[in-house]
Amino acid sequence: MKILALLAAAVLVAGLSPAAALDKPTGPVVLTVKGAIANTNSDAGAEFDLAMLTALPGRVTEVETPWTSGKPRFEGPLARAVLEAVGATGTMLKVTALNDYSADVPVEDLEKHDVILATTMDGKPMSVRDKGPLFIIYPFDAEPDLFTEVYFNRSVWQIATIEVR
Repeated sequence: MKILALLAAAVLVAGLSPAAALDKPTGPVVLTVKGAIANTNSDAGAEFDLAMLTALPGRVTEVETPWTSGKPRFEGPLARAVLEAVGATGTMLKVTALNDYSADVPVEDLEKHDVILATTMDGKPMSVRDKGPLFIIYPFDAEPDLFTEVYFNRSVWQIATIEVR
């Protein structure tokens, strides 16, 4: 009886592990996270569709950026929630866009600030033509001191991959 109880407990604990929580995408893959991560769902690393990203804790912000007019409304998952979902262990991210532009983003930025991977702008999914499908948005609204070239250079749009280093 004790062996059965221990076996049942082991199965339960294994089912609750973070690695088991990362399902495979059912829609088109919009983000691949690779590198120093513990949780994967494909040979490429951890792949996400929009539904998976939307299910993560997120933030809505109306913020002025150097690349948009007015103060569009951006919504998306907190970047740190994406890193938590994949069990990231690195200190630096290489964020690469569809056109191969890349920027290094310290993980510390995502821990200190409510940075999002915006999936919508003004309530609409962002197309590739409109900086989508994902756009790093720093909380310029809540932290005006971030409105500098340093953070502008880290605000990658048309994100395809994030490599955790």
